[in-house]
Amino acid sequence: MKELPSSRDGQGLVPPNPLSVVDRRSGLDRRDREDTATNLERRRGPGRRRSDFLRSAEEGEMTEEQFLFIQAIDAFKRVNGKTFPTWTDVLAVVRKLGYRKTMPSELTLSNQTADWTEPPNGSSGVDSTTEEAA
Repeated sequence: MKELPSSRDGQGLVPPNPLSVVDRRSGLDRRDREDTATNLERRRGPGRRRSDFLRSAEEGEMTEEQFLFIQAIDAFKRVNGKTFPTWTDVLAVVRKLGYRKTMPSELTLSNQTADWTEPPNGSSGVDSTTEEAA
């Protein structure tokens, strides 16, 4: 195995600090941080059960809403020739399905993220043709 040169030899490559590397086999990883209280956690522990929404989807029984979303993403991928849509693409599909942010967030995100709401009948704002029709 080739060794990385140290910073002393002028190459500028420094091997990683062994104290900053986390070995996941030790049971410590980024999920164990204290600042993960976002209301997005899906890990289950004692007393935590999956909601019917998650359980039915994981067992292969989708709701109409979940099936419509899967169909819309599949159509987007097929029409645009994309195997892996970006998160911006996913958000565009969600907004074109008619979803709007009409209620305050139930998530606890960083202080840098502002929360807002919009009218339920507002434009998707995804493309110019949608805004012209409104």
